[in-house]
This record gives sequence, structure tokens and C-alpha cells, in this order.
Amino acid sequence: MQNQVVSIYNRPKRLLDQVREVMRVKHYSIRTERAYIGWIKKFILFHGKRHPREMGEPEVEAFLTWLATEGNVAKSTQNQAFNALIFLYREVLQAPLEGRINAVRPGKKQRLPVVLSKEETLRLLNAMSGVPQLMAKLLYGTGMRLMECLRLRVKDVDFELSEIRVRDGKGGTDRLVFLPESIKPALKEHLERVRLIHERDLSEGYGEVYLPEALARKYPRAGKEWIWQYVFPSTRLSRDPRSNAVRRHHMDPSTLDRAIKRAAKLAGIDKRISSHTLRHSFATHLLQVGTDIRTIQSLLGHRDISTTMIYTHVLRQMSPKIKSPLDMLTQDDIN
Repeated sequence: MQNQVVSIYNRPKRLLDQVREVMRVKHYSIRTERAYIGWIKKFILFHGKRHPREMGEPEVEAFLTWLATEGNVAKSTQNQAFNALIFLYREVLQAPLEGRINAVRPGKKQRLPVVLSKEETLRLLNAMSGVPQLMAKLLYGTGMRLMECLRLRVKDVDFELSEIRVRDGKGGTDRLVFLPESIKPALKEHLERVRLIHERDLSEGYGEVYLPEALARKYPRAGKEWIWQYVFPSTRLSRDPRSNAVRRHHMDPSTLDRAIKRAAKLAGIDKRISSHTLRHSFATHLLQVGTDIRTIQSLLGHRDISTTMIYTHVLRQMSPKIKSPLDMLTQDDIN
């Protein structure tokens, strides 16, 4: 019996468990962890369940090419799959991919973002209510991404200076965005309700929010402090898949997108829109009133100005100064 126990503890860890362990040591987000695990599984299945140690650059190249030619994935999706495999070989298997990967790359499609007019934006917001409406107003009023909004902590909202500090945005950078004056009363009222939820959680032995590991070690009691709580907490407690701790995480991102789709239908907006549409509309409407493109770049958190320039193309196409040749014809000409 004792020998059986020893053999169980000495059993080598499965590959995906090793991947999870390394990602958690390196503080990757749970979303990135799940995405990378998914791509590694697909890579292994694609090659008939062969172990990655038995494979290398040719197999990686074949898989990425298949994604582009048969899977019809976007360039960014193929890049994520490639990054997952680079991580697997370099960080987990300690066998970095040394050769050049000459996989077929999908062409980058330049699509113009869907943008709402100011009148459509007003109709959409008026068709919403409660917390989803408050979040939608924040996304449109600040240009934040959905996950940036969901990850806001109480301490990130400064009512006195009328600003919101967006921490660890895309690319790992922080930035400041303005807090719209019109939203302050509703946001303050919302935070009062959130505080009551937090106080109830504390009284029931919970109330600790997730903190990055290094921060949690440095300030072990910070997780229960009010200032660290999420501005938009979940309606229920849940078990952290990593630490097994029972906490109140932030709201699920799908909640807002579902509310926006319902509101769009109610408002009679026949466009395929999501929470990100509000960010696109924020940038386009600022351009319409003459806001400098560099200012918009800073507010959106874009590293490259060329990313922000897409909104100038949207604005040109929306310009009322350009008339269709059909509208230049008189009724007599048509007859």
C-alpha cells in the first residue's frame, strides 16, 4: 500500500497541467491560460495525439498553415495559436523553436468598424436600464474596452478629478480617461449599493476580492478592503479555479453584450453591434467635433496612430458633404 502511495505522488504531471503551472507562475491571466490550453490541445489532436516532444518546426508550420487555408481564421487568431505553441516549446518543454516558421499567413482584412450615429446611440442607451445601462454609458463616454470597464476597482474612479485610471490595459499599459459629469450621480448611487453587498459578504465570512499574486503577498489584507473591490461585481459568489477560494469576481462580459443586443432590437437599430461598437462610436463622434487624432489615440490606449486613423476613414464615408450622383439629378432628368 505504501509503495502505491509513493508511485501516485511520483507520477509525472500531464502536459497540460505543466502548461497551467508555468502560466500561473508567470502570472498569465485566466483568459490567456484557457486560450493557450485550447490551442495546444488542437495542435496535438491535429497531429494524431502525438506528444509535442516528438514534433517541432515542420509540425507547427503545418498546423498554422492548416488554420489559414482550411480553418479560415483571422491573422490575429493564427498569431494567438502561434504564441501558444512558442510558449509551450520555450517555457514548458524547454526546447525553443529555433527554425523559421514559414506557414501560410491569412491576409489581413481591413474592415471598417460599425459605428452608431449620435441619434442611434441615444436610442440604444434609452432602451437599456440598470447596471447594463450604466456600463454602456461608461463605454461610450470614456472609450474603454469592455474588460477594462469590468476590471475597474473602486480606487480607480476619482470623482474629484473627474477621471478614471485604466490599469493594465491592452499591452500592459495604464492610462487616464475622463469621467463624464453626467454619469457621476448614477455611478455614486451604484457604488453605494456595491458597498452594501461587500459589507454583507464580509459579515458572512467572504468579501475578499482577487488581487494579482505579488500584490496579495505584499498586502495580505488588501483583498478585503473596500477600495480594491470591483466597481461592477458579479451577482453571485464563485470559486476561483486557480486558488479554490470563494470570491465575488467581476461581472461576466457576456452580460453586457446580451443587454446591448436586446436594446438594439428594442430601439430598431438594424446593425450588428456589441459593446465594442460603443468604443468605435466614442472615437468617431469625438472626431466629428474636431478632437485632435493624437488625443483620441491617447484616450483609446492605441500604441500606433495608424490604428486610430481607421476612424478618419469612417468619418469620411459618413460625411454629408459628399452627394451621390443620383441625388444630383433632377426629377425631369430622370423622366
